[in-house]
Amino acid sequence: MKKELLQRIDIIDKSLDKYLEIRDNPQRIIYEAMRYSVFAGGKRLRPILMWETAVMCGGAWETVEPFACAIEMIHTYSLIHDDLPAMDNDDLRRGMPTNHIKFGEDIAILAGDALLTKAFEVVSLNKFADASRAVRAINVFAAAAGADGMVGGQTVDLAAEGKDIELTDLQYIHLLKTGALIRAACVIGAITAGAAEQEITAVDDFARYLGIAFQIRDDILDVTGSEAELGKPVGSDAESEKNTYVKLCGIEKSEELVSVYSDKAKAALDIFGERAEFLKRLTDYLVIRNN
Repeated sequence: MKKELLQRIDIIDKSLDKYLEIRDNPQRIIYEAMRYSVFAGGKRLRPILMWETAVMCGGAWETVEPFACAIEMIHTYSLIHDDLPAMDNDDLRRGMPTNHIKFGEDIAILAGDALLTKAFEVVSLNKFADASRAVRAINVFAAAAGADGMVGGQTVDLAAEGKDIELTDLQYIHLLKTGALIRAACVIGAITAGAAEQEITAVDDFARYLGIAFQIRDDILDVTGSEAELGKPVGSDAESEKNTYVKLCGIEKSEELVSVYSDKAKAALDIFGERAEFLKRLTDYLVIRNN
């Protein structure tokens, strides 16, 4: 699986490089800051999920390439802003200085803003064979990134720091903060490939369960992982008084929940038969990862 993922990451990175070419003008530093965080490493999980969902539904990389690159830009912008002193105040990301440590808070904020707007520029400049599918996909994309998606989840997460909350509250936070872009990636892959409504619903269920399992594994790794593997200090969630699955459920119960939700994710893809084989293997790979 790792070799297959690296092959896909290489293709995705070449497309991102094309869209994020540095321009030799007075604002050159903003391109450098954008590229710094985009190419600092990462799993490219959301573009890969979009790509493979599209293939499962009869599409191809070329069908989703603009959206795949755009969703990685949105994800990266969120990380830049999450790391800022006003939010998580992190100095390391993927083993490298965070954007605001490298370029300063002012440029980091602007780099995040620029990636957000660049994402929509990339999507809007491309021609799609089916305009109605493109419009629907853009709507899913925008909603997932905004106040009722990723940004909303971050807002509720910040408000909950240092407070005792219920498991349902935590699930709500992560359904938006982590889950929204994962669901959007898969649903957009299905939409652009021309999937039937029943298939789109199944894909959405898959992504929702995968997002939960992925987040729980992240919470576990923040306790059990190593700084070398994670690329950031271990225990940062506890230090920031963040609510996590480990804090609310304990390690053992959290491990059980990872298995429960990953099984549900794979079961949601049963209607696709053998076409779902890659995404099911990817699910297994993600929930046993060490970074």
